[in-house]
Amino acid sequence: MLNALTNRRSATLFGLVCGMGLCASALSADRTNAVASVNELIELGRPLVIGHRGYNQFAPENTLPSFKLAKSAGADLVELDYHHTLDGVPVVIHDPELDRTTDAVALWGESKIRVDGRTMDELRALDAGKWFDPRFEGTHLSTLSEALDFIQDGNVTLIERKAGDAATCVSLLREKGLINQVVVQSFDWTYLKDFHALEPRQVLAALGPPWSRSGKKLEESEKILDPTWVDEVKEAGARIVVWNRQITSDAVAYAHQQGMKVWVYTIDDPRVANEMLDMGADGIISNNVSLIWRTIAVRSPQTLL
Repeated sequence: MLNALTNRRSATLFGLVCGMGLCASALSADRTNAVASVNELIELGRPLVIGHRGYNQFAPENTLPSFKLAKSAGADLVELDYHHTLDGVPVVIHDPELDRTTDAVALWGESKIRVDGRTMDELRALDAGKWFDPRFEGTHLSTLSEALDFIQDGNVTLIERKAGDAATCVSLLREKGLINQVVVQSFDWTYLKDFHALEPRQVLAALGPPWSRSGKKLEESEKILDPTWVDEVKEAGARIVVWNRQITSDAVAYAHQQGMKVWVYTIDDPRVANEMLDMGADGIISNNVSLIWRTIAVRSPQTLL
């Protein structure tokens, strides 16, 4: 009975999410269809709403159902993560190991199996949905190519590289005609430099704060976004700074002076979202797309016009 009640509540929430997203979805789709490239999208003049690993509050992260829900809720960009398999295929998954978001442990009787230790054909045998909710049983891991085909049909993908070389991603985007139709981000700024050298047209985003600087672990005070970090991001070839909530109005203003944007992750609290927007953030990455749309709408209805 408890499971039935939980499932009914889940279904109700799912419906509410879709309902809340109808207006935002139409607005986002109209704007997305009207822009010729990511360059135009990031210059829309309003905060962008970005779905973190899709809409992972109500669907298993980094899966097609999660991406579908984020699209339905009107996300301007749908974020995903990728690693490389043993045979070099970019596959959509956040963790370097398979334990948390697949049934690898149950299926193969092992734990801590690395994504790069198995081929893509082997990974297709895994279930990536039932761990989240029985309703999603039968959901499988997708290649980056498959995810792009799904998301780019009406939306824009924010690709986060977790592991893998820049050349493979550049080649895939060129093959699909998606250079500057997506945004590519990473915590590895060397990867961004490599990517920029190979394809300078592509809009890149630098995630921060990095774990270290010059091999030295950062102190808490060093993790706050400041002009020095902005300059380093620009040097890496990125046009977007993607930071946690440790930003300041002055740093955001400086980034804007440099012709750069600032996005903030991962914000699921309207109060915090408002604080970030008050400091000038240009985009909010969230597990709850509809909540951020509502927060923006309540701030100023004209931001949606």
